[in-house]
Amino acid sequence: MKKISALVIAFLLINTLSFGQTIKKVKITDVLKIADTSSVPIVINFFATWCRPCVQELPWFQKTVPDFQNKGVKLLLVSLDYADDYPKQIISFAKEHNINAQIVWLDEADPNYFCPKVDKRWEGTIPVSLMVNNANHFRAFYDHQIPEDQLKIALKKLVE
Repeated sequence: MKKISALVIAFLLINTLSFGQTIKKVKITDVLKIADTSSVPIVINFFATWCRPCVQELPWFQKTVPDFQNKGVKLLLVSLDYADDYPKQIISFAKEHNINAQIVWLDEADPNYFCPKVDKRWEGTIPVSLMVNNANHFRAFYDHQIPEDQLKIALKKLVE
């Protein structure tokens, strides 16, 4: 019996390590609470696996944000994929694109409800990003794809 338990635990551990995360289901209030209470600068990127500009910019975030880890910057990816795609499609996408940043899935159906909670200017387009540094009262909303060179500039402002 101990051997079977050990094998099951080993299997689960290998599966967890092979991807490294689970995709948690969250509400917009959860995301905003993370932003409002984070003790480190945080970049929250709203994306979907089917959104071409989102998919194009994700490698820039994956490459650039770690350059600011010495300043404590964290990256949170918030998937706006359809409910039918949670979690299987999102996990598959993350594996395929070697995404190691934390991903959560936004369990909200009405963009007219959740978009203005993030920023009054958000009209529902993606990708969008919210950068927050509570230590210096910095908050910036980007309602468009952020090119890699502009992302570096935005991150420097986040940690100033």
